Amino acid sequence: MTKRVSIEDYRRAAHRRLPRMVFDYVEGGAERERGLDRNVDGFERWQFRPRRLVDVQDRKPATTLWGREHKLPVYLSPTGLNGLSRPGGDAMLARAAARAGIPFALSTASNMSLEEVARASDGEKWFQLYVLSRELAEVLVKRAQAAQYDALILTVDAHVNGYRERDMRNGFALPVRYTPRTVLDGTLHPRWSMDFLRTGVPKLENFETMEAKSPEAQAALLRRQMDAGFDWDALAWLRDLWPGKLMVKGILRRDDAEACARLGVDAVIVSNHGGRQLDGNVTAVDQVAEICGAVDIPVLFDGGIRRGTDVIKGLCLGASMAGLGRAALYGLAAEGEAGVSGCIDILRDEIDRAMALLGAPDIASLGPDLLDG
Repeated sequence: MTKRVSIEDYRRAAHRRLPRMVFDYVEGGAERERGLDRNVDGFERWQFRPRRLVDVQDRKPATTLWGREHKLPVYLSPTGLNGLSRPGGDAMLARAAARAGIPFALSTASNMSLEEVARASDGEKWFQLYVLSRELAEVLVKRAQAAQYDALILTVDAHVNGYRERDMRNGFALPVRYTPRTVLDGTLHPRWSMDFLRTGVPKLENFETMEAKSPEAQAALLRRQMDAGFDWDALAWLRDLWPGKLMVKGILRRDDAEACARLGVDAVIVSNHGGRQLDGNVTAVDQVAEICGAVDIPVLFDGGIRRGTDVIKGLCLGASMAGLGRAALYGLAAEGEAGVSGCIDILRDEIDRAMALLGAPDIASLGPDLLDG
């Protein structure tokens, strides 16, 4: 097997293994998909200004969030329908994250139940919540608490689904619709098809329990038909309901971050949903510095991260951690759990190398003075 030395290598391998419909679901964005390129290219707006004659023999890429140390300043972002890329993909991601000493976030739209994933890994786990209704949200929140998830992430940028033209053209849906085109595509990707035939059609397992079973909710989740009335008062309700650490994901404005902090939110995640919701959104990395300067709670970010230097730039701008979405999914699709670990290892090496070449022996020594842009 050819040695993979970059996230792009894993992306190409994922493209070869997955049928077009599945790869397009992972890779695609909204409308003209300009946001996908902006997310990746946005990091090029900053260049490094390294320090010299600094002792960097003993580098420490570990970081601390809420008093808990993580071996790297990254986490695995919540991503839905991972079972389409690999059967058991949610558990594979969780285990790879645990081995790497970083947090894993499970999506509401997972193909394994939140209880199954909690049992599959002893690492730090966060649960991401889509609010389809207050009643169903309360059920999921209480289940996450019972399963001892360490934090809850509320996603607030998906009241309706983004206009994802790739998925529309491909007829993407669960259960998979068997057409001559999809059958031919599966035949041309036999390794994926064998896994699919062996394990069966992935389900939205969080909605298969008696208290949450609802075909209507599953259909609404796939269409991102959320509770469009969820507002600041509703966030206050959720803050009272969830006793642990609460994050709000999808923040792109300073005033929204400030309002979250006033309501007792423990961290915000600056994110444009990977370019999958509104094509004209600003990039997350462009908003990090302003939002970090406005609030005293941790600020995390995601979107377009393909290199360790992307992570470093976000941290220099003030972020506490960076979220890996597609970067980890490419590894999952290409090689399963080993591929996720391979992607994390590549980013770990790139982060370490960048710290050495920047004159930054630890995460605390990263700052805006190392950037020009």
